[in-house]
Amino acid sequence: MTTTNSLEHANTLAKPPVFNPPGVWYSRVRCFQATVTLASQAVGDDIVLFLLPAGFRPAYGVVASGVSVAGSKLSIGTSDEAGKYRALADGPAADVPQLFGIVAATRDPLAASETVRLKVETGGAALPASGSLVVRLFGTGAD
Repeated sequence: MTTTNSLEHANTLAKPPVFNPPGVWYSRVRCFQATVTLASQAVGDDIVLFLLPAGFRPAYGVVASGVSVAGSKLSIGTSDEAGKYRALADGPAADVPQLFGIVAATRDPLAASETVRLKVETGGAALPASGSLVVRLFGTGAD
């Protein structure tokens, strides 16, 4: 049987050991939360969620709503990459949280701070006229 070590574990086995960078092992989980008051935001609207600091290493996110936004197509990312953290997909049903995360966006710490946005995209309905939507993005800091 073959044994395969993760890259991080292989670092600890190296002679001499290679220390994993901050935010990989033994790090604190941080959470950025954004609550959006729903007001019929339409396709093409740009909803600013939060600013992630340089050095933050995103891990995964959760999007949830008290009312159904399942008919709306949502993506979560930056102005340059609309789907960097959550690819375009239907929004969650009422009180059914959805996990999201794109592997390419979770491997390395951010080189610079970035503003995270929620976009209502083409092909979906506008958001409901009332209620709230909560987006949380979890990750580790560079501490």
